[in-house]
Amino acid sequence: MMGFFDSFALPFLHAIDAERAHNLTIFALERMPLPPPPADHETLGQTVFGLDFPNPIGMAAGFDKDARVPAPLLRLGFGFTEVGTLTPRPQGGNPRPRLFRLHEDRAIINRFGFNNGGHADAHDRLAARGARGGVVGVNIGANKDSSDRAADYVAGIEAFADVASYFTVNISSPNTPGLRDLQQRDALDNLLARVLDARDAVAAIEPRRPVLLKIAPDVSLAELDDVVAVARARGVDGMIVSNTTISRSDSLRDEARKETGGLSGAPLFSLATRMLAQTFIRVEGQFPLIGVGGVDSPEAAWAKIEAGATLIQLYSSLVYEGLSLVARIKNGLVAHLQARKLRAIGPAVGSAVQDWL
Repeated sequence: MMGFFDSFALPFLHAIDAERAHNLTIFALERMPLPPPPADHETLGQTVFGLDFPNPIGMAAGFDKDARVPAPLLRLGFGFTEVGTLTPRPQGGNPRPRLFRLHEDRAIINRFGFNNGGHADAHDRLAARGARGGVVGVNIGANKDSSDRAADYVAGIEAFADVASYFTVNISSPNTPGLRDLQQRDALDNLLARVLDARDAVAAIEPRRPVLLKIAPDVSLAELDDVVAVARARGVDGMIVSNTTISRSDSLRDEARKETGGLSGAPLFSLATRMLAQTFIRVEGQFPLIGVGGVDSPEAAWAKIEAGATLIQLYSSLVYEGLSLVARIKNGLVAHLQARKLRAIGPAVGSAVQDWL
């Protein structure tokens, strides 16, 4: 079904403005009748952060900014989805155009700037899901003009504690000025202390939600040492590696490479996967990692697992590969496991980390 849909939808979507195409996709998913996906192969299921994932493939934050389509995405076969980034107050983000396809490089550049409708509307949508199953994470951020950015993250914890499966603290978007400064040791320590205190305070009423930290692929190894040390000391439940990059490889060919913003897609794969491996060895098994960046095939997904990812997220590759990519990756992962006579993903996690170092 998805292959048939992709063959008609992708050429049309590529023929129009990238942001309009994105909005039309969300619009269609809100209205498209979708059957439940087939049951996933038993080898793909895992319990991570205390949550049950039927498969390790998740939709990354940035696609469903306002929590409009978590249920359709789960019905498309994702093992989990992450909404946001959400800020306390609505904000329009940066001026258009702010989303660019690099067709020759199978990449995307965005400089959205946390455009979203704010906490209240997104909470209402998530609350309306009621007791429906599925893992739906909430990615939280700070308003661009906030005088106390840490307070905005705390507000996100308090606002979504009753509806989030887990939280992601996004300090790594390159499109909000100064946001990545929160990755510096002292700022990060203060931020995580306040966020985790808020999480534990609301846990007296709501279940204790896992808190994950999402980092950039552009940090130095010394900076990564500090980030991981703070994350371990404060007791986060996991990390997501990584967000988009502000770097531009000389191998990029498309004219749109000159646009400012965060680069994602195929050219991010090697950089993000090396950073994943470097994070894995520093974490020393204290908490799991989610690998993101350039996952566009079963082989890329398997490489993320071997580099240290317990779960995987994707987004940009869907622009070029279509929605059928999710099923292809899941089938490919099962084949990889069977070829190695493995009954679960766990034993493969980090098995090739030295190759990536």
